[in-house]
Amino acid sequence: QVQLVESGGGLVEPGESLTLSCAVSGGTFNFVVMAWYRQAPGKERDLVALISSTDYTNYADSVRGRFTISRDNMKKSMSLEMNNLKPDDTAVYYCNVVEARPPMKSYWGQGTQVTVSS
Repeated sequence: QVQLVESGGGLVEPGESLTLSCAVSGGTFNFVVMAWYRQAPGKERDLVALISSTDYTNYADSVRGRFTISRDNMKKSMSLEMNNLKPDDTAVYYCNVVEARPPMKSYWGQGTQVTVSS
């Protein structure tokens, strides 16, 4: 059973930076995709960034150029570097992984709060 634990959230001012981390344990570190999602109060959970097993990356238009997703297979972790944060980035951030082997289960972390406010 794969377990995901996010860390690194907090309260920052507009323009500042944060790096979120997602530690992966259990199972085999072999995922077809690893991703970060976020959910703001009263809104749906949206995809922020993803990285595939071939290191293909994609970002939501709202964060492209400011956020960078990466993974470390040796450390069994994934990160999201967030720069030039804006109040609209305020949300609970969740990491998600999808196993590469059938039945390709999807796992979620418990989330970490990011608040951007002056």
